[in-house]
Formats: sequence, structure tokens, C-alpha cells
Amino acid sequence: MSDPGAHDSGAFTSSGESYDRFMGRYSTRLAVPFADAAGIETGQTAVDVGSGPGALTAELVRRLGAGSVAAVDPAPQFVEAVQARYPGVDAQLGRAEELPYPDGRFDAALAQLVLHFVDDPDATAREMRRVVRPGGIVAACVWDFRGGMRMLRLFWDAARALDPSAPDEAVTRRFGREGEIAELFGRAGLKDLASGALEVESSYADFDDFWAPFLTSTGPAGSYVDALDSGRRRRLSDDLYSRLGSPSGAFTLPASAWYATGRV
Repeated sequence: MSDPGAHDSGAFTSSGESYDRFMGRYSTRLAVPFADAAGIETGQTAVDVGSGPGALTAELVRRLGAGSVAAVDPAPQFVEAVQARYPGVDAQLGRAEELPYPDGRFDAALAQLVLHFVDDPDATAREMRRVVRPGGIVAACVWDFRGGMRMLRLFWDAARALDPSAPDEAVTRRFGREGEIAELFGRAGLKDLASGALEVESSYADFDDFWAPFLTSTGPAGSYVDALDSGRRRRLSDDLYSRLGSPSGAFTLPASAWYATGRV
């Protein structure tokens, strides 16, 4: 997601495999309740806006079949990952603010963990509305960075203890409170708005399993770690280990995302 049209420039230059280890372990699980909230079912067509390497795409393919699913992302490596993993999906390079589809093309447009990265959320919402037929559904969700997404909350708390100027995503990201996505959808002219929270969790084999993905330059957190010298990186790792309760083995962390849906 290396173009700011759907994700921060430079924040998502990692491979699909690295993304899977870092955020994919949560986003794959999130895709199920998110698709449920959007009412995705057999017989529909849908587009995954800002697909990344395909966490939501996989769930849409499972429900609808590859021929009924499209995916768009500004990062070539993620588009290539979707094309390789889900043959038959119409995966294209593109920006969320300028979707490469005609008006009314789909029954549903979904954006999972995307809106807080786009340059222009209002343009994105209007584009999602444009490519959905009358009566169709538009849906989006983002992590609750202020506390609900435990993995990132722990990370940024530790980072800010080390460096008060660390770019905590609870501060730097939009849509951090309940109802903001619904407000965005309302401005885009969508109706029958609904919103709420989605809850998932992910398990780790040990602390190394938790820490290693932060070393792959994936996302804002990975970019932050990449810029640290070895000493500060070690202090950050040690603080995170302590905040997690110094786990000696497997552990599980919860994650919460805000979502909203609206009808065209």
C-alpha cells in the first residue's frame, strides 16, 4: 500500500507474507464478522477497496466465488499477492479515491482497515457509493487505536515511554471513535446507517512470535522500529515484554474495530 491513495506512502512497502505475520493474523479473523455486518451472501458481487494481500478478499471469495469479487490496492506487491492467491478475482492497481470501475458495478463495496490511511476519506466514501448499485451496501471498519486494538496499543504506549514524540496511531489516525465512519457515510449520501464494534483476537506462540513482525518494516509501527538504533530497539522490546506480563509461552491478545454500513 505504498501510494497514499489507499495507505500511507512508504508505510506498506513490505511483502504480503510480512503483512500476514504482522496484521494479517488479525485482519483475516476480522474479515468474518465484518462481512457478516455487511450482509455479504451468495449471489452478490463485491469489491474489496484497499485489499492489501487479501485478508478480506479471501472471505469474499469463500462466500461469493472468485468471479464475483474484485479487489483494488495501490501497492503492486499486494495486487500481485491477491492475483496469485485468488485466481479469478479481478485484482487491479488503483486508489481508493478513484476506483477503476463503472457506476453501479457491485452489490457491495467494503473497505477493511483502510479509511484511516487514505488521503481523502470523503472522496473514498463517495467512490464506494458510486460503484455500488442502488440498494446495495457500503461498509468500512478501522481498528480502535485508543485501546481496543491491544497489540498496537501496547506498542505505542511503549514507544511513547521511550520517545514522547512517537507517532501514536491513536493520535495520528482518523476514525478513532465510535460513529465517525457513519458520519462519513452520511456526508456521502448513504442511508440506513448502522455502526458498532467488531471483536476478534489472535494468539502468539511466545514473545518472539509477537516481536518479530515489528522488525519487517510493516506499517507505521514497523517503520518506526526500523528507524531506531539497536539500543533503543532493545529498550522498546524489553518494555513491550514487560507490558505483556513477561510471557514465558503462548498468549492471546484481543482486538476491536469500529465499523459502519450504509445503503446506496
